[in-house]
Amino acid sequence: MSTPPTRRKPRIDAERNRDRVLEAARALFAEQGYDVQMTEVAKVAGVGVGTLYRKFPTREALIEAVAERRSAEMAAFARARCLAEADPFQALRVFLCHVGEVLADDRGMSEVIEKAMGSTEPRGETRAALLAVIAELIHRAQAGGVIRSDVTTEDVNMIVCGMAAVIRHSAGDWQRLVEIALDGLRPR
Repeated sequence: MSTPPTRRKPRIDAERNRDRVLEAARALFAEQGYDVQMTEVAKVAGVGVGTLYRKFPTREALIEAVAERRSAEMAAFARARCLAEADPFQALRVFLCHVGEVLADDRGMSEVIEKAMGSTEPRGETRAALLAVIAELIHRAQAGGVIRSDVTTEDVNMIVCGMAAVIRHSAGDWQRLVEIALDGLRPR
């Protein structure tokens, strides 16, 4: 009976290359849109085209990885900054404002993600991690009596989706939307 192969930890330089590729792709797609050439991403990242294609065989795979990283960064911010906030209502506000700032700064990337993936909604484990931290923020706010007891993660996700649409279509002030939505979450 053979033992299953162990997964090797990626080499440090391979991790660094992956990070540089994702950073370059995020900046280029955000600035220039969906049609950025993979060779340009490799050039800006300082890696060979073969390295890029080994990690990301298609433009869509690269875009999905950038989207996943962006969502993971939002979840990490919420865990580090928002859950450390003493005021649970302020913690929710900080989270929503952070997401709004990321989406506003990354508007071009959001358009690219939607074109490639059909939606800007996070997927898989990244989505689960983001929803888990939102659930924690909601639970803390409900336990503190500062938001309604019937608020769900889907409600907060709906606010994020609405905010994303406002930002993407320049349909108004996303910060005002956050304040109105937060007011709607308060207990009656």
